[in-house]
Amino acid sequence: MSDDLKNHPPVSAGEPSGAQATVPMWVFGVMLTLFFAGMIYFDDHSGWFNSQIYAPYTSADQLEAYQPKSGAAAMLLQGKKSYDMICAACHGPDGAGKPGQAPPLAGSEWVNAPGFKRIIEIPQLGLNGPITVKGEQMDFPSGMAPMGAVLSDSDLAAVLSYIRSSWGNKAEPVTADDVKAVRAAIAGHPPINGEQGLNAIKE
Repeated sequence: MSDDLKNHPPVSAGEPSGAQATVPMWVFGVMLTLFFAGMIYFDDHSGWFNSQIYAPYTSADQLEAYQPKSGAAAMLLQGKKSYDMICAACHGPDGAGKPGQAPPLAGSEWVNAPGFKRIIEIPQLGLNGPITVKGEQMDFPSGMAPMGAVLSDSDLAAVLSYIRSSWGNKAEPVTADDVKAVRAAIAGHPPINGEQGLNAIKE
């Protein structure tokens, strides 16, 4: 050992050293307990959906659906309700359609075409046979029954307006007067037989 180390004074107890200190486990326990208690307090006192306040509604989406609406918003809400009950089983809740059962409505040229005659004629008369959608020829053996024939002018207009404004579609809405005019023009027409039959309907 060198003379310098021999002559160096001993380290006093108050000076810092290189020893590692450990945190007592009870500190972690207290922190977790406080965190858990804070979560419970926040959940009970936050502005989130509370069924005790908003009963009889069971979710925020359900509550929103029953908020008073008017004009175009009310029509689209009614259209969504009718679509979910009548159309979604075949065309899907996202409008993507189902292979061998129903064509897609999202991005469909038939949905987004200018004017309203074709989009009204199809649900009013029904459609059987092949049809080209988004550049692909599709055939649906079971066809589509005239589902729109059971709806009022305003209800069918609401469904079609909802379809034409959902899933990326951006076509103009359909009015009850539009539906009434088309129905009068095609009264007594048989079900549509494929795309050729659709195009053969007199304008």
